[in-house]
Amino acid sequence: MQVSSVSAVSPVAPSTGATAPRAVGDDGAPFSDLMSRVLREINQPQLQAEQNVHSFLTGETDSVNDVVLSVAKADLTFRLFMEIRNRLISSYQEIQRMQV
Repeated sequence: MQVSSVSAVSPVAPSTGATAPRAVGDDGAPFSDLMSRVLREINQPQLQAEQNVHSFLTGETDSVNDVVLSVAKADLTFRLFMEIRNRLISSYQEIQRMQV
């Protein structure tokens, strides 16, 4: 998974119309598309681990090492995502507590 830098994000100009400004990433895609893509990438190791476990249980493969490795990779990917989420929420809450 590749994380793009936030230095290229431009400030949002005040909106003069009735539509809300959209947050966009480096490639111009909306933030929701970026999050959908990241979630799909994070889900990929989980799906691979499920497939490996299924293959092992049905006897298609007998490599325990591959199964354990894919499950560990899926677990590590999920834990990393949860830590990033927790830190983003913590940062957001800290910003909310700031006095203006």
